Amino acid sequence: MTKQEKVDFTISTLEKIYPTIPIPLDHKDPYTLLIAVLMSAQSTDIRVNQITPLLFERADNPYDMVKLTVEEIREIIKPVGLSPMKSKGIHGLSQILIEKYNGQVPQEIELLEELPGVGHKTASVVVSQAFGIPAFPVDTHIHRLMYRWGFSNGKNVVQTERDAKRLFPKELWNKLHLQIIWYGREYSPARGWNLEKDIITKTIGRKTVLNEYDKNKKSR
Repeated sequence: MTKQEKVDFTISTLEKIYPTIPIPLDHKDPYTLLIAVLMSAQSTDIRVNQITPLLFERADNPYDMVKLTVEEIREIIKPVGLSPMKSKGIHGLSQILIEKYNGQVPQEIELLEELPGVGHKTASVVVSQAFGIPAFPVDTHIHRLMYRWGFSNGKNVVQTERDAKRLFPKELWNKLHLQIIWYGREYSPARGWNLEKDIITKTIGRKTVLNEYDKNKKSR
């Protein structure tokens, strides 16, 4: 298969498995999505979805959020981990949204990245899922699969994002990054990986990855 045929195979397979794709983090508007994504760093979406309702009951907009102290926010979000840093970020960015943007979340990645606690991936998720602007946020699943499929060298997420944007049509980015995340979770995880169920990697996977898998299987 040529590189393009592999890309086309990947897109069509993901479309068959996930014709509609659920958004992993529960939210009702750009602000609640921004907070949920910030909280999801080094945590699971399931855990975040358990905690955000408790936080949003107290404050689901920047004006109410700044009425809480950093300590109060920290106490509520403690179960998601990294709560000292995240609570400062949530309080700080809420203050900036009020002062600079009339309480609204900006739609530009560059402006979002200026907010405390907001990195490139968080900003990309927000513009993609809240505003429908094409972006390709790369998480650990996408980083792993782009390498397994031979679409990126796996050196770093910056390179992986660049390669994904080069290979996949822009109009598919927003749906595709979610399809790859779900596929990674269900069919191509880092641990407990069963290649027989992983149709994409089995069909187009990087030779070294497939050989390594076979070697490990034999040595078990």
